[in-house]
Amino acid sequence: MANWWEIEDLNSAPFPAAVRAIAYYRHSAQDRQENSIPIQQDQVREWAKNHGVEIIEEFADHGRSGLTSEGRPAFTDMMENWVKKRNDFQYILCLDVSRWGRFQDIDLSAQFSAECKKAGKQVIYTTIGKPREDDPLYPVYVQFERFRAAQYSKELSDKVWRGCVKISEQGYWAGGPPPYGLDRLLLDESKHPLHPLAPGQRKSIQNQRVTLTPSASDEARVVARIFDDFVNQGHSERQIAKALNREGILSPGGMGWSKSSVKSILQNEKYVGTIVYNRTTQKLKTPRRENPEEKWVKTPDAFDGIIESELFLKAQEIFQRRRDKYESENMLAGLQKVFENNDFLRPSLMRAAELPSAACYGQKFGSLDFAFQQLFTPLRNEARRDVEAKLQTVLGEVLSYADFLVLDRKLTLSLQPVVPTPHGYAAYWPLRRDSRAVIDLTLGVLLAEPAQLRILGYIALPKWIQTDRSFRVFCSSQNIELLGHRNLDFLTNLVQ
Repeated sequence: MANWWEIEDLNSAPFPAAVRAIAYYRHSAQDRQENSIPIQQDQVREWAKNHGVEIIEEFADHGRSGLTSEGRPAFTDMMENWVKKRNDFQYILCLDVSRWGRFQDIDLSAQFSAECKKAGKQVIYTTIGKPREDDPLYPVYVQFERFRAAQYSKELSDKVWRGCVKISEQGYWAGGPPPYGLDRLLLDESKHPLHPLAPGQRKSIQNQRVTLTPSASDEARVVARIFDDFVNQGHSERQIAKALNREGILSPGGMGWSKSSVKSILQNEKYVGTIVYNRTTQKLKTPRRENPEEKWVKTPDAFDGIIESELFLKAQEIFQRRRDKYESENMLAGLQKVFENNDFLRPSLMRAAELPSAACYGQKFGSLDFAFQQLFTPLRNEARRDVEAKLQTVLGEVLSYADFLVLDRKLTLSLQPVVPTPHGYAAYWPLRRDSRAVIDLTLGVLLAEPAQLRILGYIALPKWIQTDRSFRVFCSSQNIELLGHRNLDFLTNLVQ
């Protein structure tokens, strides 16, 4: 039996008469010249001629990555319109496994070969040759070549990444289009400026380097204006965007300005002359993801920026104050201060205190009402413990879990203590049914006041109430008698 490493023996496997085939070639932008499409064609055609194989059609993907099948129109056309639909050929010829693809999941490479086999065609890598039917090691060798093809891409990607990190640490531009308002500047071997690079233009000598410089166009002045309007004039991002759009000034994307596009300018450290690399990662066609800041590569004072560092830091301080304002603890502290000063809540009072809007409280806490309830968490927890103790005396067995109770092993109960929420000259209790499937009954515990523990009554919300919306029960004895219960005796009958 021939050994898999004896390539000549593998190539000598005979073909039947009148053999027809199609051929596939691929050359990526990173491939060396010896992998060019014409060179692949010459080798595959010569192999086909020597083995009596007629090539009836050829498919070539120029400058296409082999990491996936996406973005390879010739490969897709071959698989969909020839392999699956035509029966006038028996083989698909490809120079080697890497030209078929450098799939990072090598099972995907095998899957496409299996699809060809299912359609009655066999993939032949001409550098390996047609396998003998009695050679069990051929699949092992092909699988090993798939691994080598995938590993080559991983190693190359790692080398490129390390090179870009080194270039960035030295204060040079690692590649890609420059930010809005900045141009790429070519430096000679002695690091002296030569000339700005046009879009798409590359350096021609390996020892040359590229840095950034403020653009000679109006874009640099627009960047400086955005920082001045934001920091010194006190304009918001939305106000700045509207002003730029009124003047017909295009954004970095060539369209109108928006709040987010202005904010991206204000948070970009490159405008103070800092090179920043590795903020995001997208290796080997994987989804782009944000890297933690400790993994960023920063080189300050790498080039002359558009604005001063002091102005940039003031802009970041404004953003930090905003973030602090929307922290949960700060939002609740501000709400408590307004309540303590006025004994009730009103949107006008919240605006005067420069608090976030009621909608912001709704996004963070579910609603402004439930944000208000969190101000009295210690009292509500005390009420929860008090009710649980009462249930222990009323019922035979009460099992306490993290945030619900099981009564007599029959009924699951969610306790919801609520303090009165002031509303003009009245007050109300905000309630919402616990929508978890495990909860049979939500028990609203109606507290008399926020200052001390005094329970006025209870309102039961069974699971068959099909709503997740909150509702308000205005504080009155009539409502308790009409909608609720004065004590917990009703739960005894309910459990039984």
